[in-house]
Amino acid sequence: MRFRIRPVETSFYDLFTQMANQLVSGADLLAVLLDPQADRGELGEKMREAEHAADETTHEIVRRANSTFITPFDREDIYKLASSLDDVMDFMEETVDLVGLYELEQLPAEIAEQVEVLQRATVVTAEAMPRLRTMKDLDEYWIEINRLENQGDRSYRRIVASLFSGTYKTLEVMKLKDVVDSLEHAIDALESVANTVEQIAVKES
Repeated sequence: MRFRIRPVETSFYDLFTQMANQLVSGADLLAVLLDPQADRGELGEKMREAEHAADETTHEIVRRANSTFITPFDREDIYKLASSLDDVMDFMEETVDLVGLYELEQLPAEIAEQVEVLQRATVVTAEAMPRLRTMKDLDEYWIEINRLENQGDRSYRRIVASLFSGTYKTLEVMKLKDVVDSLEHAIDALESVANTVEQIAVKES
């Protein structure tokens, strides 16, 4: 067990929790994308606002890390965790943006599984962030994220196989593949968040 003198500093924990909750909201917006009747323009605007809010939280974390003499855990880990969380939102926003830019009116039903994995992973992440205060009971978090990431990988492979089955036109395949890739990157980024949390927990144990 490492011992260090720490001030009573809760802002980092609160900000990481805030950012993770912003990801939950972003994933819920992403789920609306599956509805062919959804207003894609309005959805895109809401997602851009969510992405901007996440950027602001990231900047605030970095500012506080730069101005705090004693941080709750290693400064580099704070930067890495904030960056990984921000990557998740960036990929979700990219997904919505691509669907709008490509004017994809109908998405394959299989994409719903990817979105469900992403929604579940963001909720699990948001539930875990407050536990950074004590570094306790975090192992089940990164185990569950790893399970979800594996589920996402299997879903991704099935969707890609479907895209190349000959059912879709070549240009449509290229567009849908970009969307599916962005969703996969978002899920992978959530695994990166979990890996960073695990590394922090090991260092602090």
